[in-house]
Amino acid sequence: MSGSLNYFPSGNREHAPHPRQDLLYWHGAKIVFCLCFLCFLLLKSFVAAQWLRHTYSRTTKAMTSMTKLTSSEIDEYHERGFLVPKFRLHADRLTQLRAALERVIAANPETRPEQLVSIHIDEKNTEGVAGDEKFLDIACDNQIVDLVEQLIGPDVVLWGCQAFCKPPGDGMEVPWHQDGHYWPIRPLATCTVWIAIDDSVIENGCLRVIPSSHRAKALYSHLKEERSDVVLNQRVEDGLFDESSAVDVELEAGQISLHNVYLIHGSNPNRSARRRAGLAIRYMPGSSLFDRSRPAAGTNAGYTVDFSTRPLWLLRGEDTTGQNDFRIGHRLG
Repeated sequence: MSGSLNYFPSGNREHAPHPRQDLLYWHGAKIVFCLCFLCFLLLKSFVAAQWLRHTYSRTTKAMTSMTKLTSSEIDEYHERGFLVPKFRLHADRLTQLRAALERVIAANPETRPEQLVSIHIDEKNTEGVAGDEKFLDIACDNQIVDLVEQLIGPDVVLWGCQAFCKPPGDGMEVPWHQDGHYWPIRPLATCTVWIAIDDSVIENGCLRVIPSSHRAKALYSHLKEERSDVVLNQRVEDGLFDESSAVDVELEAGQISLHNVYLIHGSNPNRSARRRAGLAIRYMPGSSLFDRSRPAAGTNAGYTVDFSTRPLWLLRGEDTTGQNDFRIGHRLG
C-alpha cells in the first residue's frame, strides 16, 4: 500500500515479537535481577553477621578473662580479707582519673586532698566537696563491678567514693582502723575497691593491712586521736591486734586492691618526694540497709560526712531489703 510505513521489510509479520512478549521478557529480567541482588544482600549480611559474632565473642572472652577472679583469688579474699587481683586499669583511663583528681583538688582548696569524700558527685554537696563525674564513671565500670559481684553476690549497691591523695612531704597518716566502725550499714557488709592512681609504695605511704583481722566479724574498740596530722581521728585500741603481722600493699599505678569492711588497715605518712593518690570505692550487697537514721552530719571521722543525703546506686540485681532509698541525694530531672 503506497504511502504506508512498512515496519517489516521482509513482509513476514509472523516472526514479529508480540508487544506482550516484550513486556513479559522485561518483567522477567527485572525479577531475576532483583532476586540476584537480594541474594547478594543476604550473603553480605550473613558474612557481616558472622564477622561481628566472631569479633564480639573474642572481645567478650577477653573481657571475661580480665575481670574473672579465680577460685583461689576468691578464697584468698575471704581468708585474708584483702586481695590484689590481676586486673588493672588501661593507661587512658588512668590519665582521665589523674586529670579529674587535679580538677577536684583545684576546686576544693579548703579541703585536704586526703579527705575528698564523695568525690564521685559532680557538684558541691552537703559533705563539702565538689567532685567529678569521671569518678562516678569508674565506680560504675562493669569490669570493676564484675569483680565485686564475685565477692559480695549479685546484688551490688554503690554507696561511697573517696580520694586519699597524700601530697609529697606532708601526706597525712591513716591510723589503724576498721571501716565498719564509721559506717551506717546493717548488717555490716562492704567491699572496698582501692585504685592506685599513682604508684603506691612503702616510701610514699601505701596501704597497710592486718591479714585475717576480719575473720571474727567483730568491731574492735577505737580510741580517739587528738592529733591534727591524721586523716581519721580514731584508731584501733593498742593490744587488740598484732602490728608485726602487717602487710604493705604496694601497687603500681592502675592496679587495684579489694578489702573487707572488718579488715584492720591504715597507712603511714608520706615523707617522700612522690605523691601517693588512691581512690576508695565502696560497694555493699543489696541485703544490707544504708541506715540514714544516724546523725545527719558530723565529724566523727575527722572530717564532715553526711549519710542522710548520701546517694545510692543500685548497679546490679535488686535491693532485697526493700528499704534502701535510691532517690535521696540524686538530682531530679
